[in-house]
Amino acid sequence: MAAIGPQVCLAVRQIKKSFGDQTVLRDISFSLPEGEILGLIGPNGAGKTTLFNIISGWQRPTFGSVVFFGQETTTWPPERLSRAGLARTFQVPQIFPEMTALENVLMGAWLKGEPHHSLKQAHKEADYYLSLVGLTDKRHSRARDLPLPQQRLVEFARALATGPRLLLLDEIAAGFSQRALQRLSTGLLKLRDQGLTLLLTDHLFSLLEAVADRLLALDRGEIIAQGPPSSLIHHPEVVSAYLGTRYGSEADGDA
Repeated sequence: MAAIGPQVCLAVRQIKKSFGDQTVLRDISFSLPEGEILGLIGPNGAGKTTLFNIISGWQRPTFGSVVFFGQETTTWPPERLSRAGLARTFQVPQIFPEMTALENVLMGAWLKGEPHHSLKQAHKEADYYLSLVGLTDKRHSRARDLPLPQQRLVEFARALATGPRLLLLDEIAAGFSQRALQRLSTGLLKLRDQGLTLLLTDHLFSLLEAVADRLLALDRGEIIAQGPPSSLIHHPEVVSAYLGTRYGSEADGDA
């Protein structure tokens, strides 16, 4: 009997996205098996955040479809996707600034909406995820008083507290120290080994090289290469996209 492979967590098919006359994504197609870490790379303006927004329901594609565990979710709003098991973080952390770190993560635990989910259990889960991201000693600090990298970790912990099956991380490691980066890498691999599927984008290639099973390279809204990190380091089109004359010259918010 043939071995049964992993279930497809996410299928993106022929995604196109235009804003007026500007096309920012062109015919994007890929599959993400359950339990894999897929890294998304590309220079500023490549279309990475737009793709994240489409997958997570914040924007709708001009053409194409998104399928999450066998069900088409192209038109689903973010809250419905969250209930189905998809969570994400943002380049600019979307937190509750006046709440403490613990209260922010508690919001995620409550979003799961599990029957008979007690406040005591939610507190226990929130403490666990704060510990997982190394913020136990900041649990009673107001979120707005934390440095930006720690705000990112609060948002990360809150996303984990929702109990996702797929987690999208958008520039999670920006501003991290080397020690924090190492802890993050270890934590992401642990989460993958526990069955969580991850899609992440980050300008820190060292993070993606350490944790990603595969990389997908975008440039100007198109997939230019994909494969294991070791094969993309020297890929001519990827090197050109990052080191060519246009790298960093196209300033838009879609990093």
